[in-house]
Amino acid sequence: MNLHRFQDILRYPSAIVGLLIILFLVVLSIYVVIAIPYREAITKWRGGDFVWQDNPRMAPPTWVNYFRSKKLPETIIRESANGAVAKERTPLKKGLTDVHFVFDFDYTADEFPQELVINFTSTFEEKAPYITLTWITPDGREIDIGDFSIKRAETRRISQDEKLIKKLGGQDPEIGLFADPTSEEPRPLKGHYQLDVAGITFEPDSDFDAKLVIYGKVYGLAGTDHLRRDLMLALLWGTPVALAFGLIAALSTSVLTMIIAAVGTWYAGWMDSIIQRITEVNMMLPVLPILIMVGVFYSRSLWVILGAIIVLNIFGASIKSYRSIFLQEREASYIEAAKAYGASGRRIIFFYLIPRIIPVLIPSLVVLIPSFVFLEASLAVLGLGDPLMPTWGKIIDEARTNGALYKGLYYWVLEPSFMLMLTGFSFAMLGFALDRIFNPRLRGM
Repeated sequence: MNLHRFQDILRYPSAIVGLLIILFLVVLSIYVVIAIPYREAITKWRGGDFVWQDNPRMAPPTWVNYFRSKKLPETIIRESANGAVAKERTPLKKGLTDVHFVFDFDYTADEFPQELVINFTSTFEEKAPYITLTWITPDGREIDIGDFSIKRAETRRISQDEKLIKKLGGQDPEIGLFADPTSEEPRPLKGHYQLDVAGITFEPDSDFDAKLVIYGKVYGLAGTDHLRRDLMLALLWGTPVALAFGLIAALSTSVLTMIIAAVGTWYAGWMDSIIQRITEVNMMLPVLPILIMVGVFYSRSLWVILGAIIVLNIFGASIKSYRSIFLQEREASYIEAAKAYGASGRRIIFFYLIPRIIPVLIPSLVVLIPSFVFLEASLAVLGLGDPLMPTWGKIIDEARTNGALYKGLYYWVLEPSFMLMLTGFSFAMLGFALDRIFNPRLRGM
């Protein structure tokens, strides 16, 4: 594309907007691939609770609080092993050691947290440490959460502690531990809370640590899904996957279709007849059901689906359009001149015929990219997406499967849908402008 064509593009505001959005998506894709390598992204996305255990489950993005009168709580994490909490160790008789530390935090949200969990780790040879947990509210009340021995690695889900629920009068701990006792309607008591952790170790080198996780109801810029995964990872990695899939599919099908049409038109005869018959049969084939069968009976790999899409589209209706153009170009005087100086059929096809219709190819190529992006997303929504890769369509499929719309978790569907719409919008605006630039019949419109 020469400088004159580029200046023509700048005359169209829609093309400028489209180019800026595409540039943003490309830069974002490059950044994501560098910052979060493929193997790391796959490991995180398939890591489950082991990777995402500190995230709340199915929590909307943090920015929703800007549009709410009652603020939802964010996740609060306090940990003794990282040195953020002062731990006191007092030696006692007969090898016993008293261990004590306090988790402090301020609670300012207008709603109760989602869940309370305490993770313990301990070191001992034979006898496990014994600890006591005391909850201290801003108004000075002390609530005994429990006392027990802890294993080397143990998770205590306070929200599911039946004894504590009975002690709190049947209230769930995430409500009873935070509730304002002076309020008739349950509402959180805002202020400074403490969790007092006191324990005894029975061996000289024995010790323990704890991590308090008070799960909020909002998280990050994109929220979380049913497996506590940060949806921002899938939204970010879905960008290079979508662009690569759309570009490879559009470029491969367009170039191969153009070459096949040029070869058939130039050599004519039986070769052109075979190409036309294959094209006519292929045009009658239902592409989506065939891709569904490939995904169900063979493989759901993104690259297998991509290969199937290319094979099913290279003999598409575009061959007919290209053939009609090549038939006109074949009779042009410059082709006769090329034949006169002895140019081979291959040279005429690749150096004379095909370059003449590249201006027609460019707008259709740009418009084809989002159509293949939407096709991949559609397959994923039908449950035939790549099981390994985090993609936009995969997010929508899992949101649908887990009833996101029925539960009011609209962010789960709207975020990937917005990225799909943004991609389609940008390429459509650019493609429309390119069509007006390269198509002589539209230049005066």
